[in-house]
Amino acid sequence: MSYSVYILECSDGTLYTGIAKDVGKRLEEHNSSDKGAKYTKNRRPVKLLYSEASQDRSSASKREYAIKKLSRSEKLDLIGIKEP
Repeated sequence: MSYSVYILECSDGTLYTGIAKDVGKRLEEHNSSDKGAKYTKNRRPVKLLYSEASQDRSSASKREYAIKKLSRSEKLDLIGIKEP
């Protein structure tokens, strides 16, 4: 089963990075269920800005870790968004 790494934008403008098998289902969980991440629960609604496929959970986790170490501007460059 393939995994994806994704980046969400929260209602307060912050970015959240995670991994999931089904990004659409995970986005729904972030927005309306108790299964959403603790970080996003108080920052709803969230919207999907970016996702990329990984071959397996291990490579997805490593990529997630690498993205989380990036600065905000580096994450926005990855997504293709220019900050004003």
